[in-house]
Amino acid sequence: MGLTKQYLRYVASAVFGVIGSQKGNIVFVTLRGEKGRYVAVPACEHVFIWDLRKGEKILILQGLKQEVTCLCPSPDGLHLAVGYEDGSIRIFSLLSGEGNVTFNGHKAAITTLKYDQLGGRLASGSKDTDIIVWDVINESGLYRLKGHKDAITQALFLREKNLLVTSGKDTMVKWWDLDTQHCFKTMVGHRTEVWGLVLLSEEKRLITGASDSELRVWDIAYLQEIEDPEEPDPKKIKGSSPGIQDTLEAEDGAFETDEAPEDRILSCRKAGSIMREGRDRVVNLGVDKTGRILACHGTDSVLELFCILSKKEIQKKMDKKMKKARKKAKLHSCKGEEEDPEVNVEMSLQDEIQRVTNIKTSAKIKSFDLIHSPQGELKAVFLLQNNLVELYSLNPSLPTPQPVRTSRITIGGHRSDVRTLSFSSDNIAVLSAAADSVKIWNRFSFLNCAGMNHGGCRYVHWSCAHFVFSQTGKLQLYDLASGNLLETIDAHDGALWSMSLSPDQRGFVTGGADKSVKFWDFELVKDENSTQKRLSVKQTRTLQLDEDVLCVSYSPNQKLLAVSLLDCTVKIFYVDTLKFFLSLYGHKLPVICMDISHDGALIATGSADRNVKIWGLDFGDCHKSLFAHDDSVMDLQFVPKSHLFFTAGKDHKIKQWDADKFEHIQTLEGHHQEIWCLAVSPSGDYVVSSSHDKSLRLWERTREPLILEEEREMEREAEYEESVAKEDQPAVPGETQGDSYFTGKKTIETVKAAERIMEAIELYREETAKMKEHKAICKAAGKEVPLPSNPILMAYGSISVSKIELEESLLVLPFSYVPDILKLFNEFIQLGSDVELICRCLFFLLRIHFGQITSNQMLVPVIEKLRETTISKVSQVRDVIGFNMAGLDYLKRECEAKSEVMFFADATSHLEEKKRKRKKREKLILTLT
Repeated sequence: MGLTKQYLRYVASAVFGVIGSQKGNIVFVTLRGEKGRYVAVPACEHVFIWDLRKGEKILILQGLKQEVTCLCPSPDGLHLAVGYEDGSIRIFSLLSGEGNVTFNGHKAAITTLKYDQLGGRLASGSKDTDIIVWDVINESGLYRLKGHKDAITQALFLREKNLLVTSGKDTMVKWWDLDTQHCFKTMVGHRTEVWGLVLLSEEKRLITGASDSELRVWDIAYLQEIEDPEEPDPKKIKGSSPGIQDTLEAEDGAFETDEAPEDRILSCRKAGSIMREGRDRVVNLGVDKTGRILACHGTDSVLELFCILSKKEIQKKMDKKMKKARKKAKLHSCKGEEEDPEVNVEMSLQDEIQRVTNIKTSAKIKSFDLIHSPQGELKAVFLLQNNLVELYSLNPSLPTPQPVRTSRITIGGHRSDVRTLSFSSDNIAVLSAAADSVKIWNRFSFLNCAGMNHGGCRYVHWSCAHFVFSQTGKLQLYDLASGNLLETIDAHDGALWSMSLSPDQRGFVTGGADKSVKFWDFELVKDENSTQKRLSVKQTRTLQLDEDVLCVSYSPNQKLLAVSLLDCTVKIFYVDTLKFFLSLYGHKLPVICMDISHDGALIATGSADRNVKIWGLDFGDCHKSLFAHDDSVMDLQFVPKSHLFFTAGKDHKIKQWDADKFEHIQTLEGHHQEIWCLAVSPSGDYVVSSSHDKSLRLWERTREPLILEEEREMEREAEYEESVAKEDQPAVPGETQGDSYFTGKKTIETVKAAERIMEAIELYREETAKMKEHKAICKAAGKEVPLPSNPILMAYGSISVSKIELEESLLVLPFSYVPDILKLFNEFIQLGSDVELICRCLFFLLRIHFGQITSNQMLVPVIEKLRETTISKVSQVRDVIGFNMAGLDYLKRECEAKSEVMFFADATSHLEEKKRKRKKREKLILTLT
């Protein structure tokens, strides 16, 4: 029996309308040898490379599903590290645009990424409070650093030392020794979240930004340099300017420190504070590559710039200060004194860090990046919170530098959320309207070809060469060709919530918060500025109701008008007489959207109660109630000339339904935030949707048939693959299920298995001691004496551990048992028993106890013997396996030659079944075309 109904699959076609997403950061990238011209910005799950000079998008780094949260270019400028919402990291090549390296180790969104000086290591911080250091060359994880109690906000490598400094929302700044992979110092001088940190002055000064208006400055002193100084530390010298590295005293005369009682490697001492002009928290804190310009911003639209003076500049400034102080002292001294008076001049923090200027952007700043041009200008690029990119330049060497905006990328998207969409009659153009402007997009290139600014919009409709949109009770009529406003009409006393164009395109109907539905007709009136007539509208009728009108919709034959009210009902009226016809009630919350099928037989309503109800327009009976989305249903539209319809919800999903069979056909996932509206093209081949993530997405109908049973099976397979992916091998050696081996999961089975291993080692020690005593007794007696058997071994035989629990058991095993296990491994490998299993255990123990094993001199000869025996025995096992494989291939050929049939035919049955399914689909496609 053939298929009774056939569906076609919709797939994602393009993402447009977004210039830069709000969750990630903007960075300068180097392309074609040019610096300061190209920037990388996150765009939902993709990364866009924009040319600031031309304002064009030149490269798209294709992501998968998760939203981009962090970007970091490599030091050589050839690669870009991208962090995602699910904790994964991908490294893209800026030359080819491909991402071939993927790291999976975090459980939550990536918050910071940072390369070391050579680009061989990458440190990643996440909301899961972990820091992982990755080996970019070997494409593997090196180690996981645990210690923070909240999300990581920043991580920095030190250039000269093998150290890492991190900050978090737990108010802590931690220093990590990467040689031993442990935290050796925690700075607790902050009382609020630490949002950023930078290293300055050859990594001898640390600046941190917290949730207040204070930038705290810390002096870093390395203990080796203190114990063996090259030069004496100058103190306050009378009559001369002090040294640059002088210690600063606090106001009360005591030192403010952040040192532990016993410092290791380095010590931190608070040098003072820099007060910001902003009163809110620090959002981003950054420094240019030269380390001369410090920049920070809060939740406002102002970037504050500071200049870090060099040693010569500070010395010159202190000389001037000293000269001025001497001159002032001479005036107050006695006339008879010939010698110069003694003058003490102390250097303050403001003498080293000076405020340069502020950069005021057009909107609130989300992130920024700095770069120095070859001409000496400082360029600052901003990703703003209203989907905008701006570039400013200034000359910091001038006495009063003035920032100048040199570039701005605006045409690629709206400043606010798109609230309504519409297709042109030829399916080519897409119109989008937001609170700031209306844009018309070409479906083939998605380049903005027309734009009009206005005071706000909720709904828009095409009307020949004109369209009408409304907000706050006003109707505005525009000319598409010129983009000029033709007329503004006060239509409703309250907000205008809905509009519906009549099927004959001679007028439209509007509904608003003033509890009225108004009918309008188009007419031609004389234009005051021209001899030709222009289009206008006039009100013809008014339908007064008892509740606010939320949505209106004409039936295709223009006989009925559906009106959604605030009392959760939908009322149907006759258009010609405005008499009441039907009342549709059943929703628990107001109906937000609705649509009537092409034949006028069905009406589908979507409500804030997350349900979609399908009604018959003949008797007003409810055919079916569907639980459509996990949040409010925001828009609903039928596919032309069918009973299929699409719904969009606040749960970030678009779903397709069959109104005849009441079945869910497919789900379109791609948006990362609430979906506000959608539109179906007149041909039904395209669907466009808009979301709170500022993106517009186009979905295209393919010729691939969609069978519901296979669709459900694919969904189950995707769920299974996702669960299997979570149980993959750990990112860092020695971890279990993504946890660090410092805090591995200790299940009951794991603990029992470890106890059995410990019992076996104890028995081995006892039996070894007994053997030594037995040999001494035999030697003293001069004859063989029988050795008494161990009762435990006689009762239980051999103590075994399941291979599944083996690695977990070795994790919780104390290190005191490891030397005996290594000696036993050497003996077992020499005997040739379970070489593969023993090598697996050996390598695992070496990974998790590498530091302790290599530092133990007693284990050096054991490791040397293990190296020799392992290489020889593994080579023997490999030769045996190769010989056996060759023998099996020979037997296979002999059997095939004798029986004239393929051996192991069952192994190819699955492949043949797949081929049959593929041929079946191709036949279905041919029949449809």
